[in-house]
Amino acid sequence: MQKALILMSVALGLSGCALMKQPAAAVPEAAVAPMARPVIGAGASASTLDQTTAAERAAAVAAKPAGGERALGSAVVALGSPAEQGLWVKSPLVVAKGKGRVVTQSGASVAVDLLPGTGSASLSLAAFRELGLGPTDLPEVTIYAE
Repeated sequence: MQKALILMSVALGLSGCALMKQPAAAVPEAAVAPMARPVIGAGASASTLDQTTAAERAAAVAAKPAGGERALGSAVVALGSPAEQGLWVKSPLVVAKGKGRVVTQSGASVAVDLLPGTGSASLSLAAFRELGLGPTDLPEVTIYAE
């Protein structure tokens, strides 16, 4: 009886090995290829994607804080969608659309439209450029509302 159990165990084990040696079914390359980030036009640069006019950028940088502005708080911001033009910040710190500004830790400041957001905060491409930030930077900014 014991001999029969040992033989049955060996037979089952060997049959399992045969299954392991079978070639895997071909998986389409698209199913295993890494996901690419969406690109807005091949070879597009920040300057070609940013449609903000020179006058709008100059006004945003020259804007002086209003007397009644209040700090909403600090947030680490990522680059927002380049398809959304203008100077803006989206953040959960903002509860209603309005006007304001963002200030980096180095003191650079730009006037922006404040937009309510969920999740992580994002800043427009035009605002990133005016603050002298690189597209992959994740700066901490202080958000002020007028």
